[in-house]
Amino acid sequence: MSELIFLGTGTSDGVPTIGCNCETCRSKDPKDKRLRSSVFYSSDNAKILIDISPDFRQQALRHNIRWIDAILLTHSHYDHIGGLDEIRSINFIMKKSMPVYGNEEALNELRERYSYIFKRTQEGGGKPQVSLHYINEKSFEINNVIIKPIKIMHGEIPILGYRIEDFAYITDASYIPENSLFELMGLNVLVINALRFEKHPTHFNLEEALKIIQILNPKKAYLTHLTHRFLYKRDKKILPKNVEFAYDGLKIKV
Repeated sequence: MSELIFLGTGTSDGVPTIGCNCETCRSKDPKDKRLRSSVFYSSDNAKILIDISPDFRQQALRHNIRWIDAILLTHSHYDHIGGLDEIRSINFIMKKSMPVYGNEEALNELRERYSYIFKRTQEGGGKPQVSLHYINEKSFEINNVIIKPIKIMHGEIPILGYRIEDFAYITDASYIPENSLFELMGLNVLVINALRFEKHPTHFNLEEALKIIQILNPKKAYLTHLTHRFLYKRDKKILPKNVEFAYDGLKIKV
């Protein structure tokens, strides 16, 4: 049985949000403390990180992550790639380069934002060692684990979700094309973004996320990429029986 750890379940601001004094940001409940979104998938064959947030160092220390076979990027916004430099420590342990997978737009932006990684001018141990793997919607394997990229839309930006067996991870989606919905049928576990109660131009709100869950009908669904608009204990009561708010540190079998 494979395991999924929610390393972070917050949006780009995280929770608590800087300068905010709302009920959620003042909450003492650890389930209301949300680092930037990322998950760690682990099976007998592979250990896979989906997105590497600016909080990766803290997340890796918290969960004793010492080995990563590959990083899958959903897209190249900072809250999903901001921890890439921390891979240096994992390189040292593994004694090899880190494979990073993403679509063309994401990896090209990665090259620009982390240009020093790909230049020969800074040698030695001062930069992470990564190898980029451009992917589309065609399935590929990591240590005999089949990964199916799923095309979704983040506003006008085409990004990727990922299906691994009967688990799928979707974040920052505002629209899922019909063909992609078909690829997401028959899931045991679906993780999907639900930014807030109000509508947003580039992310699903709660109502929209629940509609997608109703269409796909997974056995279990977890909501992630949550703002401080959600208070865990208060708002979990309004969710359908097969839906839960994910929280940092949550571990589930997939």
